[in-house]
Amino acid sequence: MRQHIGIVACSAEGAALCYRTICIEGAQLLGPHDHPEVSMHTHSLAEYMKLIYRDDWNGVAELMLSSANKLAKIGADFLICPDNTIHQALPYLESRSPLPWLHIAEVVAAHAVERKFQRIGITGTRWLVESNIYPEKFIARNLEYLRPNNIEREEINRIIMNELVYGIFKPEAVSTFQQIIQRMKAQGCDAVALGCTEIPLIINDTNSPLPILDSTRLLARAALHRAVHNT
Repeated sequence: MRQHIGIVACSAEGAALCYRTICIEGAQLLGPHDHPEVSMHTHSLAEYMKLIYRDDWNGVAELMLSSANKLAKIGADFLICPDNTIHQALPYLESRSPLPWLHIAEVVAAHAVERKFQRIGITGTRWLVESNIYPEKFIARNLEYLRPNNIEREEINRIIMNELVYGIFKPEAVSTFQQIIQRMKAQGCDAVALGCTEIPLIINDTNSPLPILDSTRLLARAALHRAVHNT
């Protein structure tokens, strides 16, 4: 019996890409127009950002838990969150969660090992790249990592928060990411983690100087696998 996927969403563009991936690749896996049952709940991104700007991760956890409880009530079997940054709040709510979660960075780390990458560049919001969300999962699998420098972090964050979350995709943003990824390549990285669920909207394997680890689609595929195979 297929499991019901619950999506705890935060920003619209990343959540939409995750949802579309589940539905489109579900059909490729299961047959025409077919995919597991999917439900999604999201609080306003503004509510999340008020808490993030205050560094109130307990507050972020309460919003996520609110979504989790609503999804549990309508029959979801497990949860995913297509937002890398707010995974920082996951430890504050997991013990109280009504359902189990797939961790986006764990999914990315596992895929990096499968593809035999060894040193991963991390991109994402400044809250993400300054956190231990990815380093913790990479270290556990003996993977090295590289963060953007301070100037790069601020520019990446600006592009994400001022452009990508609003569906604004500029050639200049693509160029900026390419330059940052090229520097990471020069410093020994053999792949780059797109650690913001909106980044895959402008960066992919055809325009990236390094192979990408697309956190959005990797999480969607992991959810599909769990829903179909119950593992």
